[in-house]
Amino acid sequence: MSETALLLIFPALMAYAAASDLLTMTIPNRLSLALVAGFAAFAILAGLSMQAVLLHLGAGAAVLAASFALFAFGWIGGGDAKLAAATALWLGFGSLVEYLFVASLAGGALTLAVLVLRKLPLPAFAVRWDWLARLHEPKTGVPYGIALAAAALFVYPQTANWSAVVGS
Repeated sequence: MSETALLLIFPALMAYAAASDLLTMTIPNRLSLALVAGFAAFAILAGLSMQAVLLHLGAGAAVLAASFALFAFGWIGGGDAKLAAATALWLGFGSLVEYLFVASLAGGALTLAVLVLRKLPLPAFAVRWDWLARLHEPKTGVPYGIALAAAALFVYPQTANWSAVVGS
């Protein structure tokens, strides 16, 4: 039972991140903290070695440094930076390049889709939807947390963490 919970914590939090970013254009700090706490619980319950935990911490720290540089230039939001770092903590270096590549592709596709959406008028029935009106507004950003979460969910089943629990 705890193995199933371990496998579901990360995907559930990623889905919440995507939904939150879509609906509010924010990724709450408590979500990133929950990801960090969830990884700590996962590491203990899955019996990860200290070396493995340190490597995961290194991956998270590296992405945190890089993503905060992107945030400082105004290229991504602070919530996106924290989400990417917390995700890297879960994925580790073994899946990090694949995650960043898929996130880049998904982010590019998402950005193009949002730009196309913004060129089209909103249907009358959808004008009252605050989240869609906010997404449609050209001055708002792109909810990149959706791309980060989608990439994480794509990569996660291929990680060492998944294999450690599933045994594949």
